[in-house]
Amino acid sequence: MAKITAVCISEKKGTQKKNVYEGILIDDFGLQGDAHAGKWHRQVSLISKQKIDEFIARGGNVSQGDFGENIIVDGIDCAKLPVGTKLTINNDIILEVTQIGKECHSHCNIYHAVGDCIMPREGIFTIVIKGGKVKVGDEIEILK
Repeated sequence: MAKITAVCISEKKGTQKKNVYEGILIDDFGLQGDAHAGKWHRQVSLISKQKIDEFIARGGNVSQGDFGENIIVDGIDCAKLPVGTKLTINNDIILEVTQIGKECHSHCNIYHAVGDCIMPREGIFTIVIKGGKVKVGDEIEILK
């Protein structure tokens, strides 16, 4: 079973996020307190822990949230999930994948801070179908 290893927020878009370990996902809005929350298709971003670990193994010096991700997932290759895939957290919260990666027009603050940003290649974006409390250690799985 895949697990959540970080729950991160930031006050400003395009900046690194901070692991707050738990949060509230709000229906059709996103993660409470995060700059990306709102009524649009990129409410919550997810990235695979394995992709962050690979970046670190290549010499990258990053911490949880440094790529601007809201949720880090251990055990699912997020970038391989097709748009429309639904994920469930603790068989309660439901997220729906709306976008795989993103176009990066210019090097953001994250790129300048860590030398690369894997979010455009490895991250996914979701909307919150059904919200609730999310925290590190929660189980996350693909809804069949």
